[in-house]
Amino acid sequence: MPHERTIQRPAFTLIELLVVIAIIAVIISILLPSLAGARAEGRAIKAAAAIRSVGQGVAAYTTERHDMFPPHYVYGADEESTRWKEEDQQETNPTPANGYVHWSWILFEDGFTPDDAFTTSAVTNGGAPRTNPGRNPNDWEPGQANDLGQSCCAELPRDRQVRRMAFTGNHAIFPRNKFNTGTRRRNKLVRGSSIDSSAFGSSGVILAGEFFDNGNSWTSLSDTTQVGGSERLIKSHRPITPFLGKSSGIDVFNEPDRGRIARFEYPPLTAILSPEELRGREDLLGNGSQTTLNAIGRHHPGSTSNFVFVDGHVERLKVIDTVKKRMWGDRFWSITGNNKVDLQSNLGN
Repeated sequence: MPHERTIQRPAFTLIELLVVIAIIAVIISILLPSLAGARAEGRAIKAAAAIRSVGQGVAAYTTERHDMFPPHYVYGADEESTRWKEEDQQETNPTPANGYVHWSWILFEDGFTPDDAFTTSAVTNGGAPRTNPGRNPNDWEPGQANDLGQSCCAELPRDRQVRRMAFTGNHAIFPRNKFNTGTRRRNKLVRGSSIDSSAFGSSGVILAGEFFDNGNSWTSLSDTTQVGGSERLIKSHRPITPFLGKSSGIDVFNEPDRGRIARFEYPPLTAILSPEELRGREDLLGNGSQTTLNAIGRHHPGSTSNFVFVDGHVERLKVIDTVKKRMWGDRFWSITGNNKVDLQSNLGN
């Protein structure tokens, strides 16, 4: 019987195996940042689609409501409905248990937007919780308190606002509750035609942007002045006030109305903080802030945020560029009296 030849196959040496492992590790180290970047870009695109949907909802609302924008928030006339009374819109809520009626709920209830149009996967839990979340524990953040100083899960007050809010409106367009303050400055509803006829037109004025998430249970939007101890209010119902009063600063309602000169101005560029400077910051919507524009997000690639404009188009921009280009408008449309904005003040500072 003839002898069978045994064929010996060459085996990997230990050195060759280590070289292969090293090559694979290098390839993975190259691909991982690209994959992470692709995921971040995907989240930014989804957020842009969501905020575009919100812009379309506002456009549908204004068409049906005779060219009027909704208020950003008002004090409710009762505990359940979206009714509100102008005489109740004072410095403080005359009936705190009624909570807030928010523009997001008005659009949702009237069928102009789905409730999830106000959320995005780019931020914690899809968005900030309601200021007064209600009975559902999933609607609260750790350490959150409501307007009455109650912790989870007090039933009342319960805001008429979508459960999670990733976006916020431009206060120059969306008035807040101060319709009956008794002071010289008050809020008023805004017509779309007044923005169309501005220096920028509807295509050049920001309608809404994304909230800044500091990654710490939405304390970026907290208010530490009204609740004691470690509990915090989360003021997700508030709009962004893009302008400062020339004499009153961030407290724009105390700005006097004298003469014909512009009483409002854009904040200096030095007041717009970088993502590194904002890390861990809280209470960005409070009166202690340099400008509430720091409550706008910077979490997309290049430290950018999505903005929807009055005409419905969306751009991804750095917050500081929206100030440089004067994209928030040339009027404080939602405030009474002389509401002109000085477009040259603080430019380049």
